[in-house]
Amino acid sequence: MITRRSLLAGAALVGAAGAGYLIWGRAGFEELAAAPVYTEAGVAIRGTDPVAYFAQGAPVAGLPVHAFEWNGATWHFASAENRAAFADDPSRYAPQYGGFCAWAVAEKGKLYSTQPKNWAIVEGKLYLNYNDDIQEKWQADIPGFIARGDARWPEVLKGEG
Repeated sequence: MITRRSLLAGAALVGAAGAGYLIWGRAGFEELAAAPVYTEAGVAIRGTDPVAYFAQGAPVAGLPVHAFEWNGATWHFASAENRAAFADDPSRYAPQYGGFCAWAVAEKGKLYSTQPKNWAIVEGKLYLNYNDDIQEKWQADIPGFIARGDARWPEVLKGEG
């Protein structure tokens, strides 16, 4: 049966494959090149407003009109107020591990893409994950994954993960 969810998931995978991002192949997930921030066409975290996770408690699409350049990426925001909050303290709102999949950084030492709906705020920090299955794995040991991710991030960022 074709559902809205399966259509959206298929479209996301086709879009990701066409853009050269994480795809599923014979060998499994393909990792992304080392970079400080997960971007598509230079836009961080799929254009999602990082401040909205904290302010609205949900992923909200950002708008190019409210763009801000930081850490080698263009960040989009839903409002001028959210852009200003981020500009005042980017490290408070930016996702950990550059917005790459937190589970993959912790468990595999690799950089994978993320989906805006797979997120968690833990002790005031935003973490994003690849998909629902990975999010479920992440939730099984959040403190352990954060400890391992924090330890691995410097090497992963250098491409040494």
